[in-house]
Amino acid sequence: MIVFVLGIGGAWWTAAPADRVVAPVNVASVAVLPFENMSADPDNAYFSDGLTETILHMLTQIPDLQVAARTSSFSFRNQDKTIKEIAEALGVAHVLEGSVQRSGDEVRVTAQLIRADDGFHVWSRNYDLTIDNIFGVQDEIARNVGGALSRTLLGNAGDMLETTTTNSDAYDLYLQARNSRATFSYRNLREAEVLLKAALTIDPDYLDAKVELAINYVRQLETGSMDPQTAAAEIGAITEQVLSVRPDDATARAISIFATTFRRAQSEGPAVFADAIPQLEDLVAEHPAPLEPKIVLTRFYQGTQQFDNAIELMQAALETDPYNAAILYELGSLYAATQQWELSTAALATSLQIEPAQPNAFAIIGVSALNQGDGAEYLRQFMRAIEVDPFDHELPGLIAALLYELGLVEEADDFRKRVVAVAPNSEIAYRLELLRAIVTDDIDAGMVSARRAITDDVSERRSAFVGAVQYLLRTAIRQGRAAEELAWLEERAPGILDIGDTTSQPKYRGAQGAAFDAWYVTLPREEMLVRMEELISLFSDAGIDPMDDPGTAVGILALRGDYDEAIDVALERYFTQPVAMNLGWRRTLSQAQYAPLLEDERIQAEVARWEREEAALRDQIKNWLSDLSAQG
Repeated sequence: MIVFVLGIGGAWWTAAPADRVVAPVNVASVAVLPFENMSADPDNAYFSDGLTETILHMLTQIPDLQVAARTSSFSFRNQDKTIKEIAEALGVAHVLEGSVQRSGDEVRVTAQLIRADDGFHVWSRNYDLTIDNIFGVQDEIARNVGGALSRTLLGNAGDMLETTTTNSDAYDLYLQARNSRATFSYRNLREAEVLLKAALTIDPDYLDAKVELAINYVRQLETGSMDPQTAAAEIGAITEQVLSVRPDDATARAISIFATTFRRAQSEGPAVFADAIPQLEDLVAEHPAPLEPKIVLTRFYQGTQQFDNAIELMQAALETDPYNAAILYELGSLYAATQQWELSTAALATSLQIEPAQPNAFAIIGVSALNQGDGAEYLRQFMRAIEVDPFDHELPGLIAALLYELGLVEEADDFRKRVVAVAPNSEIAYRLELLRAIVTDDIDAGMVSARRAITDDVSERRSAFVGAVQYLLRTAIRQGRAAEELAWLEERAPGILDIGDTTSQPKYRGAQGAAFDAWYVTLPREEMLVRMEELISLFSDAGIDPMDDPGTAVGILALRGDYDEAIDVALERYFTQPVAMNLGWRRTLSQAQYAPLLEDERIQAEVARWEREEAALRDQIKNWLSDLSAQG
C-alpha cells in the first residue's frame, strides 16, 4: 500500500518494509531526460519534448532494454539533481540527455548518453539539420543509443518502431496537440482537437494522431465538453481506422472497447460494463506498458463499484512510473470516491507539483476539503481551478450549486450568471435553474424548469435529468397529484418508468429509482416492493450493490418497512457522513417513507446536529465570500 505524503524532492511515499530486498539496477537500462529547449522562443518547448518522447518511444522497442517511463523522466525537468541522483531515483544505469535549438526550419540537436555511476560519456553527437530531416535524426539518435548499449549489453538493437508520419508539418502539429492536452482542461482539449485535425488534414494516414484524437474525445466526454453520444461515435470510427492497420495497438483497442461498451449501455443497461471488464483485464495483462488501457479499466471498475481493484491497479502503475502526474491524479480521484480524503489530497497535491495546471485536481482537493468541513478551502481550490481553466463553465456552476443548497441565493446567482452566459443549454445550467427554484420555493418556476429538462431530454450529467424527475414527483406528492405526474412522465418519455424494459437507458434507471417516492403513495404496497426488488436485481446484475450507498440503503429499508434496521444504518453510516455530502437531506427525509424514522429521538438528535453543522458551513462560506469581495 503506497501512502502519499510530500512532493518531489523528498520521500513522498512510505519506505519499503525493512525485510524487502531492493533489486539491483539493471545495467541494460536508460532514462531519457527531456531535451532542453535552447531556442529563443520558449514556446518551442513542445518541439524538444516531442523529439524526446519519440526517441524514448523508439528505445522501448529494443528487446531487453529497460527504459524509464516518460512521465517519471520528465518530472526531473529543471530539478537541481545530478545525473547520478536522477538515475538512482529512476532505477537506471544510464541517462540520455540533450538539447534542441530551433530557428524557423533550422534545428540543432545535441545528444549524449551518460553512464550514471561514474559520469562516463558512452556516446555523444551534434546534429545540424532542417525540420524536414527530423525523422531521420531522431531515428539515428535512438539507434546510436541502442547500438552503444547493445555492443556490450544487449547484443542486437533490433528493429525499432518509427513515427507513423513522414510529414514534418503534420508531426509538428501533433507535438503541439500532445503538449496542449496534457492538463485535460476544457480549453486545452479543444485546442488539441483542432491541432490534431489539422495534422490529419495534412496526413490522413497518421495513425498516432488518430489515437491521440480518440484519447482527446474520451477526455472531452469525461469533462462534459463534448456530447457523450457524439464522442462515442467518433471514438469508435477513429479507433476502427487505427485497428484496421495496427490491430495490436493496445491503446486503440482499449478506447474502442470504451466506446463500444458506452454505446451498448444506452440500450442494454449498465451490466455491459461489468461484461467488458475481463476483456480489458486481459488487454492490460498482455500489454502492461501503456497507461491508457489501465485508465479505461479503472473507469469500468469505478462504474461497477470495484474501487479496491481500481486503486490496486493504479498503485501498481505508480510503482513502475512513480513520477506520473496522471496516475497520481487517478489515485487522488479514487481516494476521494472512497472518502479517503487525506490520501486523496496528498496524491493530488503531488500530481500538481509535477503538472501544475490541472483544474480537475484543484476541484477534487476542494471537494475533499468541503467534506472535511472546510467550505472556505473548497471555494479557494475551485477559484484556483477557474483561474487555470476559465473556459470550464461547470466550475462556477458547481460553486453556484453549493451556494444554492446553503441558501446563499444572491451569492449563487453571481456564479450562475457565468454559466448561463457561455453555456445556457448545458446540463449544469438546467440543474442550477431548478435548484434556484427549489431553494426559493418558487413552485411555478420549478415545474417549468423540470418539465423543460424532461421535454428537452437532457442527459443525466450533474443530475440534470433525474433531478428534474425527482422534483416533479415530489412536488406532485405534496399537491396530491402524484398519479397524474407519473402519467405525464410516461407520456413525455415513453418507457421511462418501465423497470421490466431491459433496454432502458441509464438515466431512465435513475428516474425509476426516483419514482419510488411517488409509487410509495400511489401503488399497492406489494406491487411497489416487487418493482423495487426488480430494480435492485438489475443493478446487482451489473455488479452494483445499491446497499453500498448509505443514503440508498436507508431509503430501501424504509420502503421495505424495516424501520429498526433503517435507523441503525442511518445512525451508523448515513449521519456519520459530513452534511456537505448530503445537502439535499431535508428534501429526502421529508418523504412519507421516512416519517417513522424521524420519530426516533436518536435520529432527531442527528438531524439537529446536521442543522448546526450546515449553519456553520454556511456562515464560513458567506464570510469567505465577503472577504473576497472586500479584496476587490
